[in-house]
Amino acid sequence: MLFEPEIPPNTGNIIRLAANTGSQLHLIKPFGFDLEDKKMRRAGLDYHEYAGIFTYENWEKFRKTHEKSRIFGISTKGSVAYNSVNFDPDDFVVFGPETRGLPSSIRKELGNERILRIPMLPDSRSMNLSNAAAVIVYEAWRQQGFVDGV
Repeated sequence: MLFEPEIPPNTGNIIRLAANTGSQLHLIKPFGFDLEDKKMRRAGLDYHEYAGIFTYENWEKFRKTHEKSRIFGISTKGSVAYNSVNFDPDDFVVFGPETRGLPSSIRKELGNERILRIPMLPDSRSMNLSNAAAVIVYEAWRQQGFVDGV
């Protein structure tokens, strides 16, 4: 799930990731671009037609629709290693905007035990959003035995 994504090629790459792994992509508005943006569509190589993509007007609408779901956040401020979690097929993982990261209000709502971190070297600031999404999606899919993968 992308919360207020800003950079079209990242979202396009994540659409392609979702299509290739059988994942769903949930997008929380506002976006920093139009979903029909040429750069986003190019990065996604028109895979959007194969990916389950859902959009929500805001975080509250998403939460209301999925109030019983388990949600994890990804943040450089997290202290739980992403690979220490046992992901369930219906879990959600939320990534924040590229320039701001996951807002403190969402981190607080989810709780420290649900804010995951991808290890990096000490002086690293952050990973590219689409790379971080790939790390998490493939770990969750691996835990599910790469269901339907060839």
